[in-house]
Amino acid sequence: MASDRKVMDDNIANDEGREKPKSSGNATPFYDDLHVKYISTLATKLDSPTSYEGAVTEHLRMSGVYWSITALSLLRSPEEVDKMMGLTSQIRSNGAESSAKQRPSIVDWVFSCYDSLTGGFGGNVGHDGHLLYTLSALQILAIADMLDDPRLDREAVVKFVSELQQPDGSFAGDEWGEVDTRFSYCALSALSILGSLPERGEKGGVIDVRKAAQYVASCRNFDGGFGCVPGAESHAGQIFCCVGALSIAKSLDLMDVDLLSWWLAERQCDSGGLNGRPEKQADVCYSWWILSALSIMGRVPWISTVKLGEFILKCQDDDDGGIADRPSDMADVFHTFFGIAGLSLIGYLHDVGSTESDEEKSRKECYRKIDPVYALPTDTVQKLGLKAQVISHGIGEQNCAVIDDRLQIYDVLDGVNTNKK
Repeated sequence: MASDRKVMDDNIANDEGREKPKSSGNATPFYDDLHVKYISTLATKLDSPTSYEGAVTEHLRMSGVYWSITALSLLRSPEEVDKMMGLTSQIRSNGAESSAKQRPSIVDWVFSCYDSLTGGFGGNVGHDGHLLYTLSALQILAIADMLDDPRLDREAVVKFVSELQQPDGSFAGDEWGEVDTRFSYCALSALSILGSLPERGEKGGVIDVRKAAQYVASCRNFDGGFGCVPGAESHAGQIFCCVGALSIAKSLDLMDVDLLSWWLAERQCDSGGLNGRPEKQADVCYSWWILSALSIMGRVPWISTVKLGEFILKCQDDDDGGIADRPSDMADVFHTFFGIAGLSLIGYLHDVGSTESDEEKSRKECYRKIDPVYALPTDTVQKLGLKAQVISHGIGEQNCAVIDDRLQIYDVLDGVNTNKK
């Protein structure tokens, strides 16, 4: 995949010469440029024939590209990300069909992972279609504004997703039948991105949304959390998938919001970081899994976002860029993306402090927010017209607001319900 991703290496020369950002007071700075450099050069490192990391992650490369592109999208303008992906203004202005011979390399690679036998996308070239990687592929295409590309067989992808729904409402990840609530989220999110998700209770749709939501609810435990299947242990990663799925299905009424929020708030450790289960170490990735769920439920103030932000910043590699699972560990793109996404959700990347330099303020004006439901930049979600259900601060757990304009979701989560319907 080196030739497919080389364009990202060719467009970071300007970042290499920049100095590390200065911190305000004694606070740990956010190494913006180092992270962009780390992500942009990662593909070349992973594609090295001697790379152990590349070998063991070969099967999930599609998700790796999604983590990379989305992280870059939060830190750089759409125009800069387009350049890194190989997208040109000519493609943007002329449309996908007239520019078929000028395709960006990353989008080319995404389509090379399409499995025409199943109708889904695989984790890498030649791999079988799977729900996890189908969603990642669609998310990449959404960021690239390429969902209208003629190579995307929407009907085949919708058929692939819908045929994986089981009689009890659950979803298998692929034809081999493993069921997991992660796949419920992937299916609902993918169909929503494609504009093919039926309304809850709608008859004759491509899937039964009501059954899908009821299955997710059946995975709820006595502690309010969710597992991968009914009776499985509550886990923060699964909770994001279940809360996200119910949000897209407009079925948040099937949860005990306060009990679940309490369980999630209990995941904050003395270090300020969050763990995924009781008695486990804090890990940066839960900054996303837990914060996104709390954001959807309007319960972010139940944890200390200041301490969490400090924990994430301490997990940065201040030499080569990237973010690790915890301080002093080796950075990887998985934790880099979720660390940046977590900083976005707590407002660190967007709130301008009075002591910050003009350079820091200018940077924050360019950062894009991430949507807690779809894990995409909010402007991408708004452009697609995606819908979900969230709960605002200070109202009962059954009082959910169906948001049509995704820009309003952040007003709702800030306690100001701007939904006039």
